[in-house]
Amino acid sequence: MRWWKWVGLAGLVGVAATGVLIAREERKRRAYSPDEIRSRLHERYAEATRNG
Repeated sequence: MRWWKWVGLAGLVGVAATGVLIAREERKRRAYSPDEIRSRLHERYAEATRNG
């Protein structure tokens, strides 16, 4: 019965780690100003239409 506790604990640690990674990516994404996002989207669109 003890190993179930370890499996449950490992699951909780995995969920917490996933939450930390998602929060970190969200902070990076929100760090851009609207003008930076717009210019990056325009660059990506120009590159996509150029390639094909």
